[in-house]
Amino acid sequence: MAERSRIRLEVEGLVQGVGFRPTVHRLTTQLGLSGFIRNTSQGAELELEGQPDQVAQFVPLLQQQAPVLARIRRVSTVSIPPTGETGFHILPSVGETLPDTQVSPDVGICPDCLREMRDPNDRRYRHPFLNCTNCGPRFTIVQSVPYDRERTAMGVFPMCEDCQGEYTDITDRRYHAQPTCCPHCGPTLTYLDGAGQAVEGDPIRLAQTQLRQGEIVAVKGLGGFHLACLPEHASLLRTRKEREGKPLALMCADLDAARALCHVSPEEEKALNSWRRPIVLLQKRDPAPDVLSHTPELGLMLPYTPLHDLLMEGFSALVMTSANPSDCPVFIRNREAVEGLQGIADGFLLHNRDIVTRCDDSLIRIFRGKEYPLRRSRGYVPQPLEVPVPVHGLLACGAEQKAGFALGKGQDVLLSQHIGDLKNMETLEHYQTQLQHFRTLFGVAVEGLACDLHPDYLSTQVAQQLSRELNVPLLQVQHHHAHMLSCMADNGLTGPCIGLIWDGTGLGTDSTIWGAECLAGDAHGFTRLGSISPIRLPGGDACARDPWRIAHSLLVEAGLEEYSTAPQAQLLTLQLNAGLNCPPASSMGRLFDGVYALLGGSSPVHYEGESAIRLEHMAQAGITQSLPVEVETVDGVCRLITPALTAALMERKAAGDSPHLLAAQFMNAMVELAVKQCQFARERTGLTRVVLSGGVFQNMYLLPCILDALAAQGFRAYHHSRVSPNDEGIALGQLIAAAARRKEG
Repeated sequence: MAERSRIRLEVEGLVQGVGFRPTVHRLTTQLGLSGFIRNTSQGAELELEGQPDQVAQFVPLLQQQAPVLARIRRVSTVSIPPTGETGFHILPSVGETLPDTQVSPDVGICPDCLREMRDPNDRRYRHPFLNCTNCGPRFTIVQSVPYDRERTAMGVFPMCEDCQGEYTDITDRRYHAQPTCCPHCGPTLTYLDGAGQAVEGDPIRLAQTQLRQGEIVAVKGLGGFHLACLPEHASLLRTRKEREGKPLALMCADLDAARALCHVSPEEEKALNSWRRPIVLLQKRDPAPDVLSHTPELGLMLPYTPLHDLLMEGFSALVMTSANPSDCPVFIRNREAVEGLQGIADGFLLHNRDIVTRCDDSLIRIFRGKEYPLRRSRGYVPQPLEVPVPVHGLLACGAEQKAGFALGKGQDVLLSQHIGDLKNMETLEHYQTQLQHFRTLFGVAVEGLACDLHPDYLSTQVAQQLSRELNVPLLQVQHHHAHMLSCMADNGLTGPCIGLIWDGTGLGTDSTIWGAECLAGDAHGFTRLGSISPIRLPGGDACARDPWRIAHSLLVEAGLEEYSTAPQAQLLTLQLNAGLNCPPASSMGRLFDGVYALLGGSSPVHYEGESAIRLEHMAQAGITQSLPVEVETVDGVCRLITPALTAALMERKAAGDSPHLLAAQFMNAMVELAVKQCQFARERTGLTRVVLSGGVFQNMYLLPCILDALAAQGFRAYHHSRVSPNDEGIALGQLIAAAARRKEG
């Protein structure tokens, strides 16, 4: 008998629900190997036996031909005695008590399933829930791991005989595809009218009819409900939802429909059509403001579920925006949606598969050929980010706006989906529920916590409570330091860097409001080397809603109060002079708000960041002239002299420069400021690497200009590509700081 060898393999990573076992079966058949495979809480366990040279080929082939959705982190092998086993077997999963595997994000419908759904001769013709190993719901339906059907929202739908046959046939595309189903055994659709009463007929056709009549339909999707309508009726949706100003996303039937509305580069086409199916910000063909967006950009996505594809029949595009009350999480349950959307939706397209985990649509743009995330959620979460330091057992609770958290597992960071602003009990409850879900789902015992420095953030208070309950240490990380570390981790940087961190507001180490920071340091600490002279904010947080308050403050500080057109200007001046509720803020975001108002921008604003976005798109392209940039050094910090900038702006405005020209001159001044402050930091530290983070760096006028200007001065500048530059990404930086503190002991 020919010599035989046998090995045992343990494969760690994302290998469940992604077609891993069929790939292994194909390779073992190709190599003539016998043995078995089974899912474990760590990934998968295999034993393989055959001719030694054939056994030796298996691991290299597996790594080359792994399924596209698989993420193999580690393969360990050990030789064991041959048993003479024949055939290859799939064994039941083991290891339910200590879940340690990864979970796949939700995957957009694949071409094979799409063809089946459109084929009148296929048994899944027009079935709105078909899927296979290569596509379909994952994260939003998983209750626990190992990833088997009974631990998902599909557990209540027993497979029919035909589906069971496909499920157990390892040569079939649906082999062990846990959500697999057909019209005989899967979820079903229903349609309700605006009063919540069932309507007889084909639910898809009924929804389409209402949409064509100009009405609004609530659609239960993958990770939550959408409100859908024709683009020409978006004003009605805005009125009913009380969503004035904030851009609305469109779902386009296909790439041709997207190209009819926007310019689409090859990289943007790839992102739109990827299995993640995010919303992609694109340049409109007609850049004029419209009811969908007041900017030259529009957020477009393609259908990512069979239900969406069916609904889009006959439409080139539909508004598809999250169905949620103002500032609250998106609805995921049928009853709460029907009750909560009364008076908003004229009909409800529902199904009876539960959404286990709420997950909004992701939002990205393509910047210099790479993804630039603005909201990392469906399709991306919970795929981990590998970082260059051990972070196992650490939990970072993030900030308060655009809340999100980060859980460390080995050298992986599991970032939560988009949570929202922690302004109300519903969002806070969602945040706390997901904190527990991630800890349980990924089997991580928390050994240390990190949060923001601000004591009033609800995320800080949650972290403090968890620290007491779990009896683990808590590290509070300064807001802009966390931003800096987030961008460093995003780029795999560990050594000291300069951090140019521009955002709205964050509590500084001196207990004042920061937001225009040039820092130098690493995960162990930082030095503040650049900022702007503080702007007093009459009314505090009210300034974010009413930029004219900031404009008036800028004018008063510059001795130009007579130019103010602010409502109640005299009262504001009295407030500023008395120092009543006028906290000083070195905030770049608030400076943008004030400049926008000085240039005639509307007030109040309707959503966070609106003034800055409008100012960005107000700026005329091709302008090289800049407002003068005067700086001063105060206590070792290179600061922009804000009143001097205001005075120059008003002088040029009085001379007749247009708001579009002045907006560009202001942006160019900020580019000059960035270079001046980084040069100041380099002189004092010798550092040449610069990371750019904070919500201001969502500005596509500033970001490329600053990157190029820094490069021209010998700096190596880095930007985000895996996590958002806004507060959503801050938990990653907090986690890195906590890892450094733990290493220090």
